[in-house]
Amino acid sequence: MTTTTPSTAADPAGSRPASSKAPGTDTRPGRLLAVVIAAQFMALLDVFIVNVAAPTIRTELGASGAGLQLVIAGYTITYAVLLITGARLGDRLGHRRVYLMGLAVFTAASLACGLSQGTGELIAFRLLQGAGSALLIPQVLSLIQRNFTGEARTKALGAYSAVLAVGAAAGQVLGGVLVSADLFGTGWRPVFLVNVPVGVVLLVMARRVLPRDAARKPGEGRRERGLDLPGLVLLGGAVSLLTVPLVLGQQEGWPLWSWLSMGSAVVLFVLFCAYESRLARGGGAPLIAPRVLRIPGMGLAVFRITAVMAVNAGFLFVLTLHFQGGLGYSALRAGLTFAPTAVVFGAVGLTWRRWPAVAQRALIPGGFALTAVSAVAVGLLLRDGGEGGLWLYAAFVGIGAGLSLGFSPTLTRALSTVRPEDAADASGLLSTVAQLGQLIGVACYGALFLNRLESQGAPGAYSSADALLVCAYALAGAAALGAVSGLVRLRR
Repeated sequence: MTTTTPSTAADPAGSRPASSKAPGTDTRPGRLLAVVIAAQFMALLDVFIVNVAAPTIRTELGASGAGLQLVIAGYTITYAVLLITGARLGDRLGHRRVYLMGLAVFTAASLACGLSQGTGELIAFRLLQGAGSALLIPQVLSLIQRNFTGEARTKALGAYSAVLAVGAAAGQVLGGVLVSADLFGTGWRPVFLVNVPVGVVLLVMARRVLPRDAARKPGEGRRERGLDLPGLVLLGGAVSLLTVPLVLGQQEGWPLWSWLSMGSAVVLFVLFCAYESRLARGGGAPLIAPRVLRIPGMGLAVFRITAVMAVNAGFLFVLTLHFQGGLGYSALRAGLTFAPTAVVFGAVGLTWRRWPAVAQRALIPGGFALTAVSAVAVGLLLRDGGEGGLWLYAAFVGIGAGLSLGFSPTLTRALSTVRPEDAADASGLLSTVAQLGQLIGVACYGALFLNRLESQGAPGAYSSADALLVCAYALAGAAALGAVSGLVRLRR
Protein backbone atom coordinates (compact mmCIF):
# COMPACT_ATOMS: atom_id res chain seq x y z
CA MET A 1 0.00 0.00 0.00
CA THR A 2 2.56 2.57 1.13
CA THR A 3 5.99 2.59 2.66
CA THR A 4 5.55 5.71 4.76
CA THR A 5 6.54 5.18 8.38
CA PRO A 6 3.35 5.14 10.49
CA SER A 7 4.56 7.71 12.95
CA THR A 8 1.11 8.81 14.02
CA ALA A 9 -0.22 11.90 12.31
CA ALA A 10 0.28 15.10 14.22
CA ASP A 11 -1.73 18.23 13.73
CA PRO A 12 -0.08 21.44 12.48
CA ALA A 13 0.08 22.78 15.96
CA GLY A 14 2.33 19.94 16.96
CA SER A 15 0.11 17.72 19.09
CA ARG A 16 1.71 14.59 20.52
CA PRO A 17 1.36 11.25 18.76
CA ALA A 18 -1.48 9.13 20.07
CA SER A 19 0.36 5.84 19.87
CA SER A 20 3.89 4.53 19.93
CA LYS A 21 5.85 1.53 18.80
CA ALA A 22 6.69 -1.00 21.48
CA PRO A 23 8.69 -4.24 21.60
CA GLY A 24 6.79 -7.10 20.01
CA THR A 25 4.84 -4.90 17.61
CA ASP A 26 5.20 -4.63 13.82
CA THR A 27 3.79 -1.27 12.76
CA ARG A 28 4.61 -1.36 9.05
CA PRO A 29 1.80 0.70 7.49
CA GLY A 30 0.71 -1.83 4.87
CA ARG A 31 0.13 -4.52 7.51
CA LEU A 32 -1.51 -2.13 9.92
CA LEU A 33 -3.94 -0.95 7.22
CA ALA A 34 -4.65 -4.51 6.09
CA VAL A 35 -5.56 -5.62 9.61
CA VAL A 36 -7.88 -2.73 10.45
CA ILE A 37 -9.55 -2.75 7.02
CA ALA A 38 -10.08 -6.53 7.18
CA ALA A 39 -11.84 -6.23 10.52
CA GLN A 40 -13.91 -3.34 9.21
CA PHE A 41 -14.91 -5.38 6.18
CA MET A 42 -15.90 -8.38 8.29
CA ALA A 43 -18.04 -6.29 10.61
CA LEU A 44 -19.76 -4.50 7.74
CA LEU A 45 -20.56 -7.77 5.98
CA ASP A 46 -22.86 -8.68 8.83
CA VAL A 47 -25.14 -5.74 8.16
CA PHE A 48 -26.29 -7.40 4.93
CA ILE A 49 -25.05 -10.99 4.90
CA VAL A 50 -28.17 -12.13 6.74
CA ASN A 51 -30.55 -10.77 4.06
CA VAL A 52 -30.22 -13.70 1.67
CA ALA A 53 -30.22 -16.17 4.60
CA ALA A 54 -33.52 -14.80 5.97
CA PRO A 55 -35.86 -17.32 4.25
CA THR A 56 -33.80 -20.25 5.54
CA ILE A 57 -33.64 -18.79 9.07
CA ARG A 58 -37.40 -18.30 9.08
CA THR A 59 -38.01 -21.89 8.00
CA GLU A 60 -35.55 -23.60 10.32
CA LEU A 61 -36.24 -21.52 13.45
CA GLY A 62 -39.93 -20.88 12.84
CA ALA A 63 -39.37 -17.14 13.20
CA SER A 64 -42.29 -14.74 12.88
CA GLY A 65 -42.08 -11.84 10.46
CA ALA A 66 -41.32 -9.39 13.28
CA GLY A 67 -38.78 -11.78 14.78
CA LEU A 68 -37.01 -12.14 11.47
CA GLN A 69 -36.86 -8.38 11.02
CA LEU A 70 -35.27 -8.06 14.46
CA VAL A 71 -32.71 -10.73 13.56
CA ILE A 72 -31.76 -8.64 10.52
CA ALA A 73 -31.97 -5.21 12.13
CA GLY A 74 -31.00 -5.94 15.76
CA TYR A 75 -27.34 -5.73 14.75
CA THR A 76 -27.92 -2.35 13.14
CA ILE A 77 -29.83 -0.90 16.09
CA THR A 78 -27.15 -1.45 18.74
CA TYR A 79 -24.48 -0.61 16.19
CA ALA A 80 -26.04 2.78 15.44
CA VAL A 81 -26.85 3.62 19.07
CA LEU A 82 -23.39 2.83 20.46
CA LEU A 83 -21.06 3.97 17.66
CA ILE A 84 -20.34 7.42 19.07
CA THR A 85 -19.75 5.99 22.53
CA GLY A 86 -17.41 3.43 20.96
CA ALA A 87 -15.44 6.28 19.43
CA ARG A 88 -15.29 8.07 22.78
CA LEU A 89 -14.10 4.93 24.58
CA GLY A 90 -11.30 4.58 22.05
CA ASP A 91 -10.30 8.18 22.65
CA ARG A 92 -10.38 7.62 26.41
CA LEU A 93 -8.96 4.11 26.83
CA GLY A 94 -6.79 3.83 23.73
CA HIS A 95 -7.73 2.89 20.19
CA ARG A 96 -5.69 -0.32 20.13
CA ARG A 97 -7.22 -1.58 23.37
CA VAL A 98 -10.81 -0.84 22.37
CA TYR A 99 -10.23 -2.22 18.86
CA LEU A 100 -9.12 -5.56 20.34
CA MET A 101 -12.00 -5.52 22.79
CA GLY A 102 -14.57 -4.88 20.07
CA LEU A 103 -13.09 -7.55 17.78
CA ALA A 104 -13.19 -10.10 20.60
CA VAL A 105 -16.84 -9.31 21.43
CA PHE A 106 -17.83 -9.44 17.77
CA THR A 107 -16.09 -12.79 17.23
CA ALA A 108 -17.61 -14.39 20.34
CA ALA A 109 -21.08 -13.08 19.46
CA SER A 110 -20.72 -14.47 15.92
CA LEU A 111 -20.03 -17.91 17.38
CA ALA A 112 -23.06 -17.61 19.65
CA CYS A 113 -25.25 -16.53 16.71
CA GLY A 114 -24.14 -19.52 14.68
CA LEU A 115 -24.98 -21.90 17.54
CA SER A 116 -28.36 -20.34 18.43
CA GLN A 117 -31.29 -22.71 18.78
CA GLY A 118 -34.14 -20.21 18.73
CA THR A 119 -35.19 -16.83 17.41
CA GLY A 120 -34.91 -15.12 20.80
CA GLU A 121 -31.34 -16.31 21.27
CA LEU A 122 -30.38 -15.21 17.78
CA ILE A 123 -31.85 -11.74 18.29
CA ALA A 124 -30.02 -11.31 21.61
CA PHE A 125 -26.66 -12.35 20.15
CA ARG A 126 -27.22 -10.16 17.09
CA LEU A 127 -27.64 -7.22 19.47
CA LEU A 128 -24.36 -8.19 21.15
CA GLN A 129 -22.68 -8.55 17.78
CA GLY A 130 -23.74 -5.01 16.90
CA ALA A 131 -22.29 -3.75 20.18
CA GLY A 132 -18.96 -5.37 19.32
CA SER A 133 -18.97 -3.62 15.94
CA ALA A 134 -19.76 -0.31 17.63
CA LEU A 135 -16.57 -0.69 19.68
CA LEU A 136 -14.50 -1.91 16.74
CA ILE A 137 -15.36 0.21 13.72
CA PRO A 138 -14.77 3.75 15.09
CA GLN A 139 -11.22 2.72 15.99
CA VAL A 140 -10.48 1.87 12.36
CA LEU A 141 -10.86 5.43 11.16
CA SER A 142 -9.13 6.83 14.23
CA LEU A 143 -6.14 4.51 13.75
CA ILE A 144 -5.88 5.56 10.10
CA GLN A 145 -6.11 9.24 11.01
CA ARG A 146 -3.46 8.91 13.71
CA ASN A 147 -0.98 6.64 11.91
CA PHE A 148 -0.91 8.01 8.37
CA THR A 149 -0.02 11.45 7.07
CA GLY A 150 -0.10 13.28 3.74
CA GLU A 151 -0.51 11.15 0.62
CA ALA A 152 -0.34 7.97 2.70
CA ARG A 153 -3.40 9.10 4.65
CA THR A 154 -5.26 9.93 1.44
CA LYS A 155 -4.59 6.45 0.06
CA ALA A 156 -5.58 4.80 3.33
CA LEU A 157 -8.83 6.77 3.44
CA GLY A 158 -9.49 5.71 -0.13
CA ALA A 159 -9.20 2.06 0.90
CA TYR A 160 -11.38 2.73 3.94
CA SER A 161 -14.14 4.41 1.93
CA ALA A 162 -14.10 1.68 -0.72
CA VAL A 163 -14.48 -1.06 1.89
CA LEU A 164 -17.18 0.81 3.80
CA ALA A 165 -19.88 0.46 1.16
CA VAL A 166 -18.50 -2.53 -0.76
CA GLY A 167 -19.29 -4.49 2.39
CA ALA A 168 -23.00 -4.14 1.68
CA ALA A 169 -22.95 -5.75 -1.77
CA ALA A 170 -20.24 -8.22 -0.78
CA GLY A 171 -22.38 -9.32 2.16
CA GLN A 172 -25.19 -10.22 -0.24
CA VAL A 173 -22.79 -12.20 -2.44
CA LEU A 174 -21.07 -14.08 0.38
CA GLY A 175 -24.36 -14.77 2.11
CA GLY A 176 -25.73 -16.34 -1.05
CA VAL A 177 -22.64 -18.50 -1.49
CA LEU A 178 -22.66 -19.75 2.10
CA VAL A 179 -26.40 -20.48 2.30
CA SER A 180 -26.45 -22.27 -1.04
CA ALA A 181 -23.39 -24.34 -0.13
CA ASP A 182 -25.22 -25.66 2.98
CA LEU A 183 -21.91 -26.74 4.48
CA PHE A 184 -22.30 -30.01 6.42
CA GLY A 185 -26.05 -29.44 6.47
CA THR A 186 -25.70 -26.31 8.60
CA GLY A 187 -27.97 -24.16 6.41
CA TRP A 188 -27.83 -20.50 7.47
CA ARG A 189 -25.33 -20.89 10.32
CA PRO A 190 -22.12 -20.37 8.26
CA VAL A 191 -23.10 -16.74 7.60
CA PHE A 192 -22.19 -16.17 11.26
CA LEU A 193 -19.63 -18.90 11.88
CA VAL A 194 -17.41 -17.70 9.03
CA ASN A 195 -16.48 -14.74 11.24
CA VAL A 196 -14.98 -16.92 13.95
CA PRO A 197 -11.74 -18.15 12.32
CA VAL A 198 -11.27 -14.78 10.61
CA GLY A 199 -11.78 -12.96 13.90
CA VAL A 200 -9.31 -15.18 15.75
CA VAL A 201 -6.62 -14.63 13.09
CA LEU A 202 -7.18 -10.88 13.15
CA LEU A 203 -6.94 -10.81 16.95
CA VAL A 204 -3.54 -12.50 16.78
CA MET A 205 -2.30 -10.24 14.00
CA ALA A 206 -3.69 -7.05 15.54
CA ARG A 207 -1.74 -7.59 18.74
CA ARG A 208 1.45 -7.50 16.65
CA VAL A 209 0.79 -4.79 14.08
CA LEU A 210 -1.24 -2.18 15.96
CA PRO A 211 0.97 0.38 17.75
CA ARG A 212 0.72 0.44 21.52
CA ASP A 213 -1.45 3.16 23.03
CA ALA A 214 0.84 5.79 24.47
CA ALA A 215 0.72 6.14 28.25
CA ARG A 216 -0.47 9.52 29.50
CA LYS A 217 -0.31 11.15 32.84
CA PRO A 218 -3.59 11.65 34.72
CA GLY A 219 -5.45 14.65 33.39
CA GLU A 220 -3.35 14.88 30.21
CA GLY A 221 -5.03 15.11 26.83
CA ARG A 222 -8.45 14.28 25.56
CA ARG A 223 -8.35 10.74 26.80
CA GLU A 224 -9.47 12.00 30.21
CA ARG A 225 -12.77 13.31 28.84
CA GLY A 226 -15.88 11.94 30.45
CA LEU A 227 -18.26 9.64 28.58
CA ASP A 228 -21.17 12.12 28.64
CA LEU A 229 -23.68 9.57 29.91
CA PRO A 230 -26.68 11.97 29.75
CA GLY A 231 -25.84 12.66 26.10
CA LEU A 232 -25.53 8.93 25.45
CA VAL A 233 -28.94 8.26 27.02
CA LEU A 234 -30.60 11.03 24.98
CA LEU A 235 -28.97 9.99 21.72
CA GLY A 236 -29.53 6.30 22.36
CA GLY A 237 -33.19 6.96 23.15
CA ALA A 238 -33.63 9.05 20.02
CA VAL A 239 -32.01 6.47 17.75
CA SER A 240 -33.94 3.59 19.35
CA LEU A 241 -37.27 5.39 19.08
CA LEU A 242 -36.52 6.04 15.41
CA THR A 243 -35.12 2.67 14.41
CA VAL A 244 -37.59 0.32 16.11
CA PRO A 245 -40.68 1.65 14.27
CA LEU A 246 -38.72 1.83 11.02
CA VAL A 247 -37.88 -1.84 11.42
CA LEU A 248 -41.26 -3.10 12.67
CA GLY A 249 -43.68 -0.53 11.25
CA GLN A 250 -44.29 -2.29 7.93
CA GLN A 251 -44.79 -5.68 9.61
CA GLU A 252 -47.28 -4.24 12.11
CA GLY A 253 -49.18 -2.09 9.59
CA TRP A 254 -47.79 1.25 10.85
CA PRO A 255 -49.90 1.46 14.04
CA LEU A 256 -50.26 4.66 16.08
CA TRP A 257 -47.39 3.73 18.43
CA SER A 258 -44.93 3.69 15.51
CA TRP A 259 -45.76 7.30 14.59
CA LEU A 260 -45.69 8.41 18.22
CA SER A 261 -42.32 6.73 18.62
CA MET A 262 -40.84 8.53 15.62
CA GLY A 263 -42.27 11.84 16.85
CA SER A 264 -40.73 11.23 20.27
CA ALA A 265 -37.40 10.53 18.57
CA VAL A 266 -37.45 14.01 17.06
CA VAL A 267 -38.15 15.53 20.48
CA LEU A 268 -35.31 13.60 22.12
CA PHE A 269 -32.93 14.55 19.33
CA VAL A 270 -33.74 18.25 19.82
CA LEU A 271 -33.14 17.83 23.56
CA PHE A 272 -29.86 16.06 22.79
CA CYS A 273 -28.66 18.94 20.59
CA ALA A 274 -29.64 21.50 23.22
CA TYR A 275 -27.92 19.57 26.00
CA GLU A 276 -24.74 19.05 23.98
CA SER A 277 -24.54 22.75 23.08
CA ARG A 278 -24.98 23.77 26.72
CA LEU A 279 -22.39 21.21 27.83
CA ALA A 280 -19.85 22.53 25.32
CA ARG A 281 -20.45 26.14 26.36
CA GLY A 282 -19.86 25.14 29.97
CA GLY A 283 -16.48 23.59 29.17
CA GLY A 284 -17.73 19.99 29.27
CA ALA A 285 -17.05 17.16 26.85
CA PRO A 286 -20.06 16.45 24.60
CA LEU A 287 -20.29 13.26 22.56
CA ILE A 288 -19.55 15.22 19.38
CA ALA A 289 -17.43 18.33 19.76
CA PRO A 290 -19.20 21.29 18.10
CA ARG A 291 -15.98 22.19 16.30
CA VAL A 292 -16.22 18.88 14.40
CA LEU A 293 -19.58 19.93 12.99
CA ARG A 294 -18.01 23.26 11.97
CA ILE A 295 -15.25 21.63 9.94
CA PRO A 296 -15.60 22.95 6.37
CA GLY A 297 -17.74 20.63 4.30
CA MET A 298 -18.73 18.38 7.23
CA GLY A 299 -22.43 19.28 7.04
CA LEU A 300 -22.59 18.50 3.32
CA ALA A 301 -20.60 15.33 3.93
CA VAL A 302 -23.14 14.14 6.51
CA PHE A 303 -25.98 14.68 4.03
CA ARG A 304 -24.19 13.00 1.12
CA ILE A 305 -23.04 9.98 3.12
CA THR A 306 -26.58 9.51 4.41
CA ALA A 307 -27.92 9.71 0.85
CA VAL A 308 -25.32 7.30 -0.57
CA MET A 309 -25.79 4.68 2.13
CA ALA A 310 -29.59 4.94 2.05
CA VAL A 311 -29.67 4.49 -1.73
CA ASN A 312 -27.10 1.68 -1.56
CA ALA A 313 -28.93 -0.22 1.17
CA GLY A 314 -32.38 0.37 -0.34
CA PHE A 315 -31.19 -0.75 -3.78
CA LEU A 316 -29.70 -3.99 -2.44
CA PHE A 317 -32.68 -4.78 -0.22
CA VAL A 318 -35.49 -4.28 -2.74
CA LEU A 319 -33.53 -6.03 -5.51
CA THR A 320 -33.01 -8.99 -3.17
CA LEU A 321 -36.75 -9.12 -2.47
CA HIS A 322 -37.52 -8.96 -6.20
CA PHE A 323 -34.94 -11.53 -7.27
CA GLN A 324 -35.79 -14.12 -4.63
CA GLY A 325 -39.50 -13.42 -4.22
CA GLY A 326 -40.54 -12.23 -7.67
CA LEU A 327 -38.15 -14.08 -9.98
CA GLY A 328 -37.49 -17.10 -7.77
CA TYR A 329 -33.70 -16.82 -7.77
CA SER A 330 -31.71 -18.97 -5.36
CA ALA A 331 -29.76 -17.28 -2.58
CA LEU A 332 -26.53 -17.90 -4.51
CA ARG A 333 -27.79 -16.44 -7.77
CA ALA A 334 -29.33 -13.43 -6.05
CA GLY A 335 -26.12 -12.73 -4.17
CA LEU A 336 -23.84 -13.12 -7.20
CA THR A 337 -26.01 -10.77 -9.25
CA PHE A 338 -24.70 -7.90 -7.12
CA ALA A 339 -21.03 -8.72 -7.78
CA PRO A 340 -20.58 -6.05 -10.51
CA THR A 341 -21.83 -3.35 -8.14
CA ALA A 342 -19.38 -4.38 -5.42
CA VAL A 343 -16.38 -4.75 -7.72
CA VAL A 344 -16.91 -1.44 -9.51
CA PHE A 345 -17.57 0.43 -6.27
CA GLY A 346 -14.27 -0.77 -4.86
CA ALA A 347 -12.30 -0.13 -8.05
CA VAL A 348 -13.59 3.42 -8.41
CA GLY A 349 -13.02 4.14 -4.72
CA LEU A 350 -9.37 3.15 -5.05
CA THR A 351 -8.64 4.97 -8.33
CA TRP A 352 -10.64 8.20 -8.45
CA ARG A 353 -7.70 10.27 -7.14
CA ARG A 354 -5.73 9.42 -10.28
CA TRP A 355 -8.35 10.84 -12.60
CA PRO A 356 -7.61 14.14 -14.45
CA ALA A 357 -7.64 17.21 -12.23
CA VAL A 358 -10.25 18.85 -14.46
CA ALA A 359 -12.69 16.07 -13.54
CA GLN A 360 -12.11 16.11 -9.80
CA ARG A 361 -14.53 18.93 -9.01
CA ALA A 362 -17.36 17.23 -10.90
CA LEU A 363 -16.95 13.75 -9.38
CA ILE A 364 -19.55 14.06 -6.62
CA PRO A 365 -22.46 15.57 -8.60
CA GLY A 366 -21.56 13.40 -11.58
CA GLY A 367 -21.57 10.28 -9.42
CA PHE A 368 -24.98 11.01 -7.95
CA ALA A 369 -26.37 11.81 -11.42
CA LEU A 370 -25.00 8.51 -12.78
CA THR A 371 -26.63 6.70 -9.86
CA ALA A 372 -30.00 8.33 -10.60
CA VAL A 373 -29.90 7.40 -14.30
CA SER A 374 -28.74 3.84 -13.54
CA ALA A 375 -31.46 3.30 -10.91
CA VAL A 376 -34.16 4.28 -13.40
CA ALA A 377 -32.55 2.00 -15.99
CA VAL A 378 -32.70 -0.96 -13.58
CA GLY A 379 -36.40 -0.37 -12.93
CA LEU A 380 -37.25 -0.06 -16.63
CA LEU A 381 -35.21 -3.11 -17.63
CA LEU A 382 -37.03 -5.29 -15.08
CA ARG A 383 -40.50 -3.76 -15.35
CA ASP A 384 -42.02 -6.54 -17.50
CA GLY A 385 -41.01 -9.31 -15.10
CA GLY A 386 -37.98 -10.27 -17.18
CA GLU A 387 -34.35 -10.59 -16.16
CA GLY A 388 -32.93 -7.55 -17.95
CA GLY A 389 -30.15 -9.25 -19.89
CA LEU A 390 -26.66 -7.79 -20.21
CA TRP A 391 -27.97 -4.22 -20.01
CA LEU A 392 -29.00 -4.91 -16.42
CA TYR A 393 -25.39 -5.60 -15.47
CA ALA A 394 -24.34 -2.41 -17.24
CA ALA A 395 -26.84 -0.54 -15.07
CA PHE A 396 -25.44 -2.28 -11.97
CA VAL A 397 -21.97 -1.09 -12.99
CA GLY A 398 -23.40 2.44 -13.22
CA ILE A 399 -24.88 2.13 -9.73
CA GLY A 400 -21.56 0.96 -8.28
CA ALA A 401 -19.51 3.64 -10.02
CA GLY A 402 -21.99 6.42 -9.22
CA LEU A 403 -22.31 5.58 -5.54
CA SER A 404 -18.53 5.31 -5.18
CA LEU A 405 -18.02 8.71 -6.81
CA GLY A 406 -20.59 10.20 -4.47
CA PHE A 407 -19.12 8.54 -1.39
CA SER A 408 -15.33 8.20 -1.63
CA PRO A 409 -14.41 11.82 -2.52
CA THR A 410 -16.95 13.07 0.04
CA LEU A 411 -15.42 11.06 2.88
CA THR A 412 -11.82 11.78 1.92
CA ARG A 413 -12.33 15.52 1.55
CA ALA A 414 -14.36 15.82 4.74
CA LEU A 415 -11.64 14.09 6.77
CA SER A 416 -8.64 15.68 5.08
CA THR A 417 -8.71 18.64 7.50
CA VAL A 418 -9.69 16.73 10.65
CA ARG A 419 -7.05 17.12 13.34
CA PRO A 420 -5.81 13.91 14.99
CA GLU A 421 -7.34 14.89 18.34
CA ASP A 422 -10.75 15.16 16.62
CA ALA A 423 -10.41 11.83 14.79
CA ALA A 424 -12.52 9.89 17.33
CA ASP A 425 -15.40 12.38 17.19
CA ALA A 426 -15.32 12.54 13.39
CA SER A 427 -15.15 8.75 13.21
CA GLY A 428 -18.15 8.31 15.49
CA LEU A 429 -20.19 10.95 13.66
CA LEU A 430 -19.59 9.67 10.12
CA SER A 431 -19.87 6.00 11.09
CA THR A 432 -23.19 6.67 12.82
CA VAL A 433 -24.44 8.65 9.84
CA ALA A 434 -23.48 5.83 7.47
CA GLN A 435 -25.20 3.24 9.64
CA LEU A 436 -28.37 5.26 10.05
CA GLY A 437 -28.38 5.87 6.31
CA GLN A 438 -28.35 2.13 5.70
CA LEU A 439 -31.13 1.54 8.20
CA ILE A 440 -33.26 4.33 6.73
CA GLY A 441 -32.70 2.97 3.22
CA VAL A 442 -33.76 -0.56 4.12
CA ALA A 443 -36.77 0.61 6.13
CA CYS A 444 -38.08 3.28 3.76
CA TYR A 445 -37.49 1.61 0.41
CA GLY A 446 -38.42 -1.77 1.84
CA ALA A 447 -41.72 -0.37 3.10
CA LEU A 448 -42.38 1.30 -0.26
CA PHE A 449 -41.70 -1.96 -2.12
CA LEU A 450 -43.83 -4.12 0.18
CA ASN A 451 -46.74 -1.67 0.28
CA ARG A 452 -46.76 -1.45 -3.51
CA LEU A 453 -46.50 -5.23 -3.79
CA GLU A 454 -49.47 -5.70 -1.48
CA SER A 455 -51.54 -3.24 -3.50
CA GLN A 456 -50.94 -5.38 -6.60
CA GLY A 457 -52.61 -8.44 -5.06
CA ALA A 458 -51.00 -11.87 -5.29
CA PRO A 459 -47.21 -11.61 -5.53
CA GLY A 460 -45.53 -12.62 -8.77
CA ALA A 461 -42.79 -11.60 -11.14
CA TYR A 462 -44.87 -8.88 -12.79
CA SER A 463 -46.33 -7.31 -9.64
CA SER A 464 -42.91 -7.45 -7.98
CA ALA A 465 -41.39 -5.70 -11.01
CA ASP A 466 -44.03 -2.96 -10.77
CA ALA A 467 -43.17 -2.40 -7.10
CA LEU A 468 -39.49 -2.34 -8.03
CA LEU A 469 -40.05 0.32 -10.69
CA VAL A 470 -41.69 2.62 -8.12
CA CYS A 471 -38.70 2.11 -5.82
CA ALA A 472 -36.30 2.78 -8.70
CA TYR A 473 -37.89 6.19 -9.26
CA ALA A 474 -37.67 6.93 -5.52
CA LEU A 475 -34.00 5.86 -5.44
CA ALA A 476 -33.30 8.12 -8.41
CA GLY A 477 -34.98 11.02 -6.62
CA ALA A 478 -32.73 10.62 -3.58
CA ALA A 479 -29.66 10.42 -5.82
CA ALA A 480 -30.76 13.58 -7.62
CA LEU A 481 -30.80 15.42 -4.29
CA GLY A 482 -27.23 14.25 -3.76
CA ALA A 483 -26.29 15.66 -7.16
CA VAL A 484 -27.76 19.02 -6.16
CA SER A 485 -25.66 18.99 -2.98
CA GLY A 486 -22.61 18.34 -5.14
CA LEU A 487 -23.40 21.38 -7.28
CA VAL A 488 -23.62 23.49 -4.13
CA ARG A 489 -20.08 22.41 -3.27
CA LEU A 490 -18.92 23.16 -6.82
CA ARG A 491 -19.83 26.81 -6.47
CA ARG A 492 -17.83 27.27 -3.25
